[in-house]
Amino acid sequence: MLISPAYAQAGGAPGGDMFLQLMPLLLIFVVFWFFLIRPQQKKAKEHREMVSNVRRGDQVVTGGGLMGKVTKVIDDNTVQVELAENVKVKVISSTLQDVLSKGAPVAGGKDKGDAKSDGKSDNDNKDAGDNNAEAPAEKKSLFGFGGKK
Repeated sequence: MLISPAYAQAGGAPGGDMFLQLMPLLLIFVVFWFFLIRPQQKKAKEHREMVSNVRRGDQVVTGGGLMGKVTKVIDDNTVQVELAENVKVKVISSTLQDVLSKGAPVAGGKDKGDAKSDGKSDNDNKDAGDNNAEAPAEKKSLFGFGGKK
């Protein structure tokens, strides 16, 4: 016979080899957890807290990019936003992207139509709020280079 039969050689313990095969998969999962899943959960939690803390007078940005002032919190899921003078829309709270500035706290939970304690009208309060606004940030080009000179 020119060809001799090949016999299976004795293999090592299957338990130790299996752990080494699963080690790269476990390592990949840990990396995904710390770099993708955990930060996304943290961001979602911050967004939920921001939305639940929205109150009347806050300047907000909607998911569509509309900026306005919250005039009324209707319920946990809906707020009324004034986009321009006498232009009010109902917005689902979860679609709010950002709260730009916090409004002044409402004394005694009075509505907008109730008498003000300082005797100023709504227009006086708007003008006072504009004086405290921050200066606009530098405009940048599409790729983040350049700006005002």
